[in-house]
Amino acid sequence: MKKGLYRRLAWTGIKNNRKLYLPYLLTCTGTVMMCYIISFLGTSPTFAAIRGGDTVQLFLGLGFAVMSVFSLIFLFYTNSFLIRRRKKEFGLYNILGLGKRHLAKVMCWETLIIAGITILSGLFFGILLSKFSELFMLKILGGTARYTFTVELSSIKNTVLLFLGIFFLIFLNTLRQIHLTNPIQLLHSEQSGEKPPKANWILAVLGMVLLGSAYYLAVSIQDPITAILLFFVAVVMVILATYLLFIAGSVTLCRILQKNKRYYYKTNHFVSVSSMVYRMKRNGAGLASICILCTMVLVMASSTTCLYVGAEDSLRNRYPRNLNLDVLMNETVFFDASKTEQAKDLIQTVLEENKVKPEGILEYRTAGFGGLIRGNQIIWNSESMNSTTNISNIWQFFIVPVSDYNRLMGKEESLSPGEAIVYTTKEMTYEEDTIQIGDSYTLKIVGHAEEFVDNSIDAMQIFPTMYLFVSDVGEAIEPLKNLTWGTNNSPLVSLHWYYGFDLSCEDEMQVQIQDQLSDRMSKLQNDMSESSSFHFTIEGVAKDRADFYGIYAGLFFLGIFLGIVFIFAAVLIIYYKQVSEGYEDQSRFDIMQRVGMTKKEIRKSINSQILTVFFLPLITAGIHLGFAFPLIKKLLLIFGLTNTSLLIFTTVACYLVFALFYLFVYHFTSSSYFSIVSGMHSEVRQ
Repeated sequence: MKKGLYRRLAWTGIKNNRKLYLPYLLTCTGTVMMCYIISFLGTSPTFAAIRGGDTVQLFLGLGFAVMSVFSLIFLFYTNSFLIRRRKKEFGLYNILGLGKRHLAKVMCWETLIIAGITILSGLFFGILLSKFSELFMLKILGGTARYTFTVELSSIKNTVLLFLGIFFLIFLNTLRQIHLTNPIQLLHSEQSGEKPPKANWILAVLGMVLLGSAYYLAVSIQDPITAILLFFVAVVMVILATYLLFIAGSVTLCRILQKNKRYYYKTNHFVSVSSMVYRMKRNGAGLASICILCTMVLVMASSTTCLYVGAEDSLRNRYPRNLNLDVLMNETVFFDASKTEQAKDLIQTVLEENKVKPEGILEYRTAGFGGLIRGNQIIWNSESMNSTTNISNIWQFFIVPVSDYNRLMGKEESLSPGEAIVYTTKEMTYEEDTIQIGDSYTLKIVGHAEEFVDNSIDAMQIFPTMYLFVSDVGEAIEPLKNLTWGTNNSPLVSLHWYYGFDLSCEDEMQVQIQDQLSDRMSKLQNDMSESSSFHFTIEGVAKDRADFYGIYAGLFFLGIFLGIVFIFAAVLIIYYKQVSEGYEDQSRFDIMQRVGMTKKEIRKSINSQILTVFFLPLITAGIHLGFAFPLIKKLLLIFGLTNTSLLIFTTVACYLVFALFYLFVYHFTSSSYFSIVSGMHSEVRQ
């Protein structure tokens, strides 16, 4: 054949089908751009030089892996729409003399052209926008921007290799489809699968059962541990149920509507319902994909935005005061106030030297240990603690003198020996009348505290915490004195003295004071360690804020980027669904016009079909989000986010904003559908 024929055929095919290929090219370009930007930021030396930057880069590395997997699945999925529309053209080429080997060469050129255009343009825009993304991240982290433009060659290499691999796999999949079909099948591929599917009650009921079970899991889970363990189980159940209900359930619904004569035998309903049921098996899969993508966007956008906006609240939960001293003691020092007075005198001296005064002093003692609650008994058998079936019952326990509780909370509680007041965190409850520590010591629960001061240990862990306020800590921990845990046989109970306070000075001064306190406390620790155990850690909000925000900023940034990519995917699937459905419905509405159906009636029928089908994914995504809210709330507790009202506001705001965007997409894609179905866009609008 003439040299360059395959290349011209490939280019002509893309150009003649530009209505299909242009959105695909734009989306591929956007995906390449996003991958490069994430890879660029993940290796940028700018972030490595600022506090919290290494944490962000860790999340961005994870984000690039997620983007790689999603890009492969997404581009495979959307490419199937293109191939389906082109199969008739391939069949015609085949009949005119081009064999499958020649078609393979055409598709090879087409893949090379698409890959070349999208990779080069994606890298161009990625490099162009990478600096803006870097400045945006620096703004979030509070870093200092450097206005030097850089290009990461390693990011270019990783992105190019990734998408060359994806396009190569797409090419192999296209060859497989062409190889397995004959010319007649290719020529009539658009008419394949026209037989209307039957109502499948078994799959429809299975979908309802799966969805109901997933919803029940989401609303019934009480503790964050179970939420983590069952989150992905619930997600898989929702995905499967969504596909089953949109494919089998929608067909079953259409069959029910057809049996309703008052509804079905109306002009606008008759055509739309019959058209929907005729092709709902294929249409349902696309709608389910749109629904799942919408749900993913809403969950990511609402949760990551809430985490970032509520970062200061979470920071305060993690660090109850600006400076927090935690001293680990032995029993002798724990009950000897003279040792803690030395530490307080040292702290006061450092603060006076820096001419600042402590505010909101927080001081209390705890005896802490981990254990498993079984009924009303706390146990710590290593075999039981390591069992995954018991992991949701693992708690962190703190026994606190009731005198410290009264001083901090302004109470006047009086407890007798063997009595306790209980307080639990992470929205957990304890309803038993007694609690048994070990085999011999039992405390009677005489009250439930409504609140207590935040504890950094509780904020850092996923397990819930139970505070037991007692009159005599020594008596309560007596059964635990000789117990150990771990390979090092460390004592089960750790005795702590907490001392924290706020400072009204700037962050730089707070960091300076923290460093001075750390040096002085080290000397005090060395002096005391000769006769007793006195080991300290000191944490400050000002010093650790950058790393803390690095986590939340990284999640927020990934939420934005992945949300944009998922929106690209949803819009492209919606567009291709509308276009493909338009071509398939065109002949039907043409026949209806010939038998007397007016364009106004066509318009009403189209609106009935689109409004029924198009907004179903958005409504279902909203229902999914509503039932997932309790589960999301439990998961965010792990990050120290306890502001429920902020989460509600963020979730509702994200849904409303997304709904407005969805309306815009509806207007854009429905116009394409009207144009194809009527043949004349302007006439349908009359």
